[in-house]
Amino acid sequence: METITVLIADDHTLVRQGLRALLEAQPDITVVGEAETGRQALQLTLQLNPQVVVMDIAMPVLNGIEAMRQIVQEAPATRVVMLSSYSDDEYVCQVAEAGAVGYLLKQTAATDLVRAIREAQQGNAFFSPIISKRLLEACREKFAKGATARTRSERLTSRESQVLQLVAEGHSNRQISAELCISAKTVEKHRQELMDKLNIHDVAGLTRFAISKGVIQSSLSPRL
Repeated sequence: METITVLIADDHTLVRQGLRALLEAQPDITVVGEAETGRQALQLTLQLNPQVVVMDIAMPVLNGIEAMRQIVQEAPATRVVMLSSYSDDEYVCQVAEAGAVGYLLKQTAATDLVRAIREAQQGNAFFSPIISKRLLEACREKFAKGATARTRSERLTSRESQVLQLVAEGHSNRQISAELCISAKTVEKHRQELMDKLNIHDVAGLTRFAISKGVIQSSLSPRL
């Protein structure tokens, strides 16, 4: 029997342990590693070459969507299945556009995850049934009404989204510069551009926006 290699990426130790126990009970799945930040998930994917990455959206340092974008670019053979507590259409669309082959609600992950991983390994997509139903209904509605305007968060570039997360997590321009390997001047430019796009001009506002979009978790507060 062919074994599917899986990397688990979630910032909560108990969640990772639960997912590992669930997956390792399957004879055709092997967990090859665990990551607790989006940056670490990217690094371990390049190092371990898992066939499937199971990734939470709300990851520190580099959120799951941005980590996935980089995984899709740098390790295109690896499939990514996203986990989230959020089920609204904006999240699902962002994840699908970024290259995920699956989107599961954490509430139903115990039921759907194993199947999603097997489908992903075969190159197929899998979404939680409740999301699949809503996507179908949304597509029909958009077709009937015409394309809708893109949301504010969808207009951000990948780099602006990374800067948004780090600003919202309370990092200074110097710390962001070191984390992203860009100059402090470039950080300030990205910071100003995302503020202009979002029409939000203070850190508290950016933090509230990032929390509302699931970029960071509400338990994280700015270190001012």
